[in-house]
Amino acid sequence: MTAAAASTMRDRVEELRSLRSGIRAGDPRATEAQRGKGKLTVRERLDLLFDEGSFQEVEPLRRHRATGFGLEAKKPHTDGVVVGWGTVHGRTVFAYAHDFRIFGGALGEAHAQKIHKIMDMAIAAGAPLVSLNDGAGARIQEGVTALAGYGGIFQRNTRASGVIPQISVMLGPCAGGAAYSPALTDFVFMVRETSQMFITGPDVVQAVTGEKISQNGLGGADVHSGVSGVSHFAYDDEQSCIEDVRYLLSLLPQNNREAPPAGPRDDPADRRNDALLDLVPVDGNRPYDMRKVIEEIVDHGEYLEVHEHWAASVLCVLARLGGRLVGVVASQPQSLAGVLDIHASEKAARFVQFCDAFTVPLVTLVDVPGFLPGVDQEHGGIIRHGAKLLYAYCNATVPRVQLILRKAYGGAYIVMDSRSIGADLSFAWPTNEIAVMGAEGAANVVFRREIAASDSPDATRAQLVKEYTAELMHPYYAAERGLVDDVIDPADTRATLIAALDMLATKHALLPARKHGNPPQ
Repeated sequence: MTAAAASTMRDRVEELRSLRSGIRAGDPRATEAQRGKGKLTVRERLDLLFDEGSFQEVEPLRRHRATGFGLEAKKPHTDGVVVGWGTVHGRTVFAYAHDFRIFGGALGEAHAQKIHKIMDMAIAAGAPLVSLNDGAGARIQEGVTALAGYGGIFQRNTRASGVIPQISVMLGPCAGGAAYSPALTDFVFMVRETSQMFITGPDVVQAVTGEKISQNGLGGADVHSGVSGVSHFAYDDEQSCIEDVRYLLSLLPQNNREAPPAGPRDDPADRRNDALLDLVPVDGNRPYDMRKVIEEIVDHGEYLEVHEHWAASVLCVLARLGGRLVGVVASQPQSLAGVLDIHASEKAARFVQFCDAFTVPLVTLVDVPGFLPGVDQEHGGIIRHGAKLLYAYCNATVPRVQLILRKAYGGAYIVMDSRSIGADLSFAWPTNEIAVMGAEGAANVVFRREIAASDSPDATRAQLVKEYTAELMHPYYAAERGLVDDVIDPADTRATLIAALDMLATKHALLPARKHGNPPQ
């Protein structure tokens, strides 16, 4: 029945229901092809993301107006993208999701306008935005209007940055300029085997460079989560991926004007951490897993690690302490002895910036022997990249608490949120060693003439190392000079950190008036 033939309101409503049902179902053959690739349909994904029955779609009847190249004969509703809002754990979230069954999810003018609209709504409402990406890039048949559509997305990504949380979920291909939108967002999730991101595909790479590589080898989930650092999380299936998106959203604030949602304080704040007395070796050269330290300290041992497989010498996690969301930046002695290198500095810097933008207090756990030495690091710009972490901490106005477990040497000590760059409080364990460099190296520099002139250089060196350590590297040296607020029993770590964060909850700090800073790039 057509609208012209419908004679009553009930007829019109029935026609509308039939139309909506057809739109939701989509082309059966395209649906079968989508599932044949091991992928869910667009609405199945939205059902996983949002609380049951809460999703409200916007512009489901939208169609493109393009002509030429056969487009005038194919004008499906939605134009290949579903946009709207709903609730996740009871709080409002906006989303747009590509429908690969329609034009391969490619972006055209109408498609882009729908995305622009939902992004503007998210910014105005002050609520997170999630994009479920499964598209073939710009719709070539629409030419430059498709490219302009991407420009509008990028502009809005940038305007929303630091205002509302933005999460990109990669569930299929994302090639060319389309890949820049996820790169502008706060977090990128990917699914192994089915999602890829690259600027130029394997065919172009082979034609230009002669290198032959698969799509996953070039831009798959493991590549971007472990090599390039483009992706923060990687999963084996869409269900577990979207489940963790929901979990992340449950931790984050709605926008930069709200505090993160508080969790229950059902893990005692004064719970002792006696396990830490045996977990961390006194010998600074012996490795251990900092994740176990974090598990012992945070509420119920639960945390969400960001960039787990990239730049492994530093850990960035979101967790709760006394029910309060905190961002933890921690050295990882199990990887490269916990040194800071180019990638670790970038990883930690962006995490610090995110936490500061969304009022998430920072806890920094330090066991760092310095920056990674080497020609590759110097030529790769370790000075420039290390300065990114320094800039991020110096610029942060959220509550900041530093805890030094063992080593804290040289510039890396300063960069890892020392009191000198603005940490509100600094604590240390009685195993701390805070110095310009390790005692062995320091003695070799300071006493090189005495050692060289000695009849027994090794014995002289050992004696001078012992004297240097006793004089300048004992556990209370920094505390005596006010650079550490207290040396604490490791078993009291949790209680000390929670008390500090409770005190700092009302911290208010202002930066000098300026349009924006010019951080190192």
